[in-house]
Amino acid sequence: MPEITAKNAASQDFVPLVRELLNAYSVFASYDADGHRLSGSGLTVPQANVIFALGNTDGLTCKDIGDLTHITKGTLTGVIDRLEAKGLVERWAVEGDGRKTIVALTRAGERTFNREFPRQIAYLKERFDALSERDLKQAVTSLQKIAGLF
Repeated sequence: MPEITAKNAASQDFVPLVRELLNAYSVFASYDADGHRLSGSGLTVPQANVIFALGNTDGLTCKDIGDLTHITKGTLTGVIDRLEAKGLVERWAVEGDGRKTIVALTRAGERTFNREFPRQIAYLKERFDALSERDLKQAVTSLQKIAGLF
């Protein structure tokens, strides 16, 4: 296998894939953010993602929320603080393990979830409907395979 140098690095077979992954993520994230902004909910994308993760659950640990939303621990604390200030979530320590905190939706948070989650999914569905069921399954399989490399 030839050595990868500054001159030949960009010509590696996988580089176009990396560029397309970055482009796809960027345009998706922008479209997703537009959907949240257009809804008038007043939620930031990270706040909405936390609300969506907590929906239809009895609450989750901060670690579980971070795993589901890919929000770092330091950022997540501030997001939850702001959602708590808005009255959309509540949190409490797990009995017997003060290091674990459960976060759950309040009634107002549940109403927000019930309104905003279906609205955002419908907004995204407008674009994803352009893909066939086969395309969707193939994309999921390919992305899982790529994630498994790391």
